[in-house]
Amino acid sequence: MSSQNRRQYIAGNWKMNLSLAEAKELAGALGNEIGQNEQVDVAVCPASVYITEIAKVLSGTKIAVGAQNMYFEDNGAYTGEISGAMVKDAGCSCVILGHSERRHVLGESDELINKKVLKALSDGIEVILCVGELLSERQANETLEVVTRQIKTGLEGVDLVAAGNVTIAYEPVWAIGTGETATPAQAQEVHKSIRDLLAKIYNEYLAGSMRIQYGGSVKPGNAAELLGQDDVDGALVGGAALKAADFVAIVQAVTS
Repeated sequence: MSSQNRRQYIAGNWKMNLSLAEAKELAGALGNEIGQNEQVDVAVCPASVYITEIAKVLSGTKIAVGAQNMYFEDNGAYTGEISGAMVKDAGCSCVILGHSERRHVLGESDELINKKVLKALSDGIEVILCVGELLSERQANETLEVVTRQIKTGLEGVDLVAAGNVTIAYEPVWAIGTGETATPAQAQEVHKSIRDLLAKIYNEYLAGSMRIQYGGSVKPGNAAELLGQDDVDGALVGGAALKAADFVAIVQAVTS
């Protein structure tokens, strides 16, 4: 499956971090350093209360702004939730869905995530769909089983056209924020399996063009090797996305 159509895609997930002043400073630094980068797609996903301000800071740059979550209804009595329309209105073009912290800390099911995926796509928002196994699942050799289930359910009802607006992010849960990283070979093995699965669900062309990011303690020191794997098409970056120098170095690791 050719990678000719796949541009590397680096997204920063800021999670529940930074003050408004810090977030604007970080966005400003990224805009200055990599805001006109033509070779790599870049996005940052700030806390929802800061999206509008960060979108203003990055306006005129090529850095997209994304949300970390959204709900599957247009509006209503869903205290604390935000809709796709709100996310777009605030300046987002993409949304992270199914992140392991939402699955395992906040109890989101594959089925709930699927509803959000369908809604985001119907609202014209690109999706980064996160999948990945727990350490216990990795040790029990259940990685591919878990990832297959999460992708099949997550993409249930997503047709071939809509699937073109999905990026998969493989994030082994045991490697998120732990300093542990899947080896490049481990990452490549799972990414290749995901691509083979996508070919079965859709077709070879879609599988060859859909981007699969790696996430889980990606940093400047390991980015080039991870991103150099055939089926690794970028990174969903957590901790290192909070430091401009680190995030810039990861983006530059792709272009060097």
